Amino acid sequence: MTGLRVATSYPGLVGAHLAARGVQAQVIRLDGAVETAVRLGVADVIADVVSTGTTLRQAGLEVVGEPILHSEAVLIRRTGGDPMPGLEVFLRRLHGVLVARRYVMMDYDIPGQMVDEACRLTPGIESPTVSPLQRSGWFAVRAMVPRDRAQRVMDDLYEIGARGILVTDIHACRL
Repeated sequence: MTGLRVATSYPGLVGAHLAARGVQAQVIRLDGAVETAVRLGVADVIADVVSTGTTLRQAGLEVVGEPILHSEAVLIRRTGGDPMPGLEVFLRRLHGVLVARRYVMMDYDIPGQMVDEACRLTPGIESPTVSPLQRSGWFAVRAMVPRDRAQRVMDDLYEIGARGILVTDIHACRL
């Protein structure tokens, strides 16, 4: 394979990867929205950092082949060193984002006689928030629910009479 134009923000890494596989290509360094390079005619393909591939699909592209590199972020500090100013706040914030990725916020309305059953399905982290609605005998419930169980929980809530079931992403939290 020769003559391709590959757009990337990581020309050294991509160039070395292609060379190691005998691929002759022109590596074009771009900053920012690399996924627009194909549509703009700047490149034939791109090599970019991808988590879910959603942005690529929105640009009409698809993920092909194996990843060039897997990466992870690691927080390291010296053992026995003095506490760094702001480290505890940073760790709480980081933990809050990681927890938020695993949970969604679920809100729903439920008849009063089913509140206890509904709260067993959505116990939340500490406890769900239950508030009376203007409609007599109905309550609004709000609780954090594990993201990977949200669809099933919604089905179970609907079966016991919950209505107006909403799920929203949580971007950060403090627990």
